[in-house]
Amino acid sequence: MNRAEKERYLQEYEALKKKGKPFFPYAVLKDSTMALIVVLVIMVMSVMLGAELGPKVDPTTTTYTPRPEWYFFFLFELLRVIKPAALTPMATIGIPTICMVLLLLLPFYDRNPERRPERRPIASTAAILTIIAMAYLTFLGANAGPPSEIDLEVAAEYEPGKQVTASQGCLACHKLGENGNDGPGPELTEIGSKIPREAIARSLEVGPGIMPSYGDLSPQQAEDLTSFLASLD
Repeated sequence: MNRAEKERYLQEYEALKKKGKPFFPYAVLKDSTMALIVVLVIMVMSVMLGAELGPKVDPTTTTYTPRPEWYFFFLFELLRVIKPAALTPMATIGIPTICMVLLLLLPFYDRNPERRPERRPIASTAAILTIIAMAYLTFLGANAGPPSEIDLEVAAEYEPGKQVTASQGCLACHKLGENGNDGPGPELTEIGSKIPREAIARSLEVGPGIMPSYGDLSPQQAEDLTSFLASLD
């Protein structure tokens, strides 16, 4: 914007400002009235419709998928994408903060005076990318599977054993790839190269130490579980 355009803009702005009404009390009254209407509608809906309650908490289940409120789905999914524990602060604090700061600073590094979106490529691109990223992450977060899922790629013959491992709550004490916990049990990502198949089968049947016994599994489930763990090398 050159000097002449700036002066013309200021003159037009001053003329329009004189024709308009002051912010107080006109705009304040309108905003306050609308805010009051919204609050009253929410109060009426909460009294008449109530809040939907989910199923009762079952601390023994291994298939429950914890979910935040819908407007936090994108952050929830971001944590699922960035799985290493060392990067959790970056996923929860770093990336959202950086993106928010970049959006807040947008008027400072995009000084284009145009108001039409097609003439503001930087601002329009930033807005579109933000909407797409949040919408995509929100969709994935809303359809996320249970935390017992195992992301390891295995041959089709070991897929049943992977499902048994996930359903039996093994990830509560063991780590498999980027899934599970770092203890108290050992990591199972390469367990097949460390322990013979027979020893794995024996451990599942007996349950050494604090590990529970899986002797109540059906013969087919035990075979599938053993084969899957023995294939991890």
